[in-house]
Amino acid sequence: MQVKSETQTGFKSHLRIIPAWAWALASIAFIAAQWFFNFEMVHQTQCPPAWGRFLLGLLAGIGAVCLFALIGYVNRDAKRRGMSPTLWTIIAICVPNGIGLLLYFVLRRPLPSSCPQCGNAIQPGFNFCPGCNYKLSPSCPQCQRIVSAGDTYCPYCGTTQGNKAAQ
Repeated sequence: MQVKSETQTGFKSHLRIIPAWAWALASIAFIAAQWFFNFEMVHQTQCPPAWGRFLLGLLAGIGAVCLFALIGYVNRDAKRRGMSPTLWTIIAICVPNGIGLLLYFVLRRPLPSSCPQCGNAIQPGFNFCPGCNYKLSPSCPQCQRIVSAGDTYCPYCGTTQGNKAAQ
């Protein structure tokens, strides 16, 4: 699986992940909240004043926009991280009180990087590329655990690192 190189970070890059269908649903929900609080609620017997209805509509609309945007983000971000987008979208929707969304952000996988030689997806912690066997980080020749570039001996098994001069 080829991985796109994503160098942008920040709020704008995360907003671009949200799909168009989520923005469309968020817009419909915002308009529906405005309609309900500003036109339908007028006919109630204990109606808040006009400024109160305006604020309630605004708060409900912004809350709905945030909810639909987060659900769309979870759907696209899960796919980007190699997780099941359908499963995580259902969890985000069905688990009440936003706990499904919190679960996603706590349990999501890190973004895969790409192999510098062949471009295949590399999960964090891999020593070698599964596609081309390219060595991604210095590792011990004996136990294959990651070691620092300046280590003379492996901190896990004590093996002398072959390219280092013994002290």
